[in-house]
Amino acid sequence: MQFGIFTVGDVTPDPTTGRTPTEGERIKAILAIAEKVEEVGLDVFALGEHHNPPFIPSSPTTLLGYIAARTSTLLLSTSTTLITTNDPVKIAEDYATLQHISDGRLDLILGRGNTGPVYPWFGKDIRQGIPLAIENYALLHRLWREDVVDWSGKFRTPLQGFTATPRPLDDVPPFVWHGSIRSPEIAEQAAYYGDGFFANNIFWPKEHYMQLISFYRQRFEHYGHGTAQQAIVGLGGQAFMRKNSQDAVNEFRPYFDQAPVYGNGPSLEEFTAQTPLTVGSPQQVIDRYAGMRDHFGDYQRQLFLMDHAGLPLKVVLEQLDLLGEEVVPVLRKELEKNRPAAVPDGPTHASLVAARDAAATSSPIAAASAATR
Repeated sequence: MQFGIFTVGDVTPDPTTGRTPTEGERIKAILAIAEKVEEVGLDVFALGEHHNPPFIPSSPTTLLGYIAARTSTLLLSTSTTLITTNDPVKIAEDYATLQHISDGRLDLILGRGNTGPVYPWFGKDIRQGIPLAIENYALLHRLWREDVVDWSGKFRTPLQGFTATPRPLDDVPPFVWHGSIRSPEIAEQAAYYGDGFFANNIFWPKEHYMQLISFYRQRFEHYGHGTAQQAIVGLGGQAFMRKNSQDAVNEFRPYFDQAPVYGNGPSLEEFTAQTPLTVGSPQQVIDRYAGMRDHFGDYQRQLFLMDHAGLPLKVVLEQLDLLGEEVVPVLRKELEKNRPAAVPDGPTHASLVAARDAAATSSPIAAASAATR
């Protein structure tokens, strides 16, 4: 089971002081947070991609490259890489480069993005979001698995005899998760390729995500990648903790009330009752997230959003200490209890290489099949 942090990189005023960090301060804060994630023993740091204020991660590979150089065990990911408005050729080359820099400590969460104006800025039409996601990933999938690609489609100029460079590390592409909060078409896409499915799971009641994940699992099995139980699932989450639960509520309330994402909507109490946002003691977070597999089945990755809504860097680092020291060690044990042996661990480059080599040993045909996944 992999635990980590994802960030959307918002630049938001601190409602308790009125001060807004500069873009440079926020960038440096994200870098410090990533290093802290490794320090406290978490597994994954995922960085969003946005091209509009008030967000700053417009160049995630630049930031992740720096983080790769400053860490040694941390698995780097994205939350999410925009498969709709980015050129698949550039994604293939940028992230293969980052895969080499990080010695394989890289995967991606692909998504369509939820900011409408971004599409025309990159010459795309948001009404074509789903077809763009499907076609662009079909090309990206081939670029990482075929040395020479001939291709034509609806949304991009054709390719003839094209080779994306560098080639993936050890000829094994980065693992891909398909992120979605509402689209069964994306769950279907993840299942078709045998990729992972990441449900953000921070805004809506669990029943909504249960339907999406159940659909993905059924289709994963339908396409012959394994049983529904063996499908690769990741979840988002949110928490704010203090030793005393009421202290956590009192401290977090002004941030919640003014947050651009959910401020001026349901009350903090209503939102925490309806979504996985948990504001309280470390034990309350443990209890809430240990129960996630009762709703979604055994899964592989749990990411938390903790550096949003104007929270100062000092507070975020304190939250990471609590998460790494008091919450995640207990969750690891709880979520391993009675975990069926057939349920796979979270994917890593080493596990993907091992699976490729095992398939090659057992059967040339199986190896060829594994190479095309």
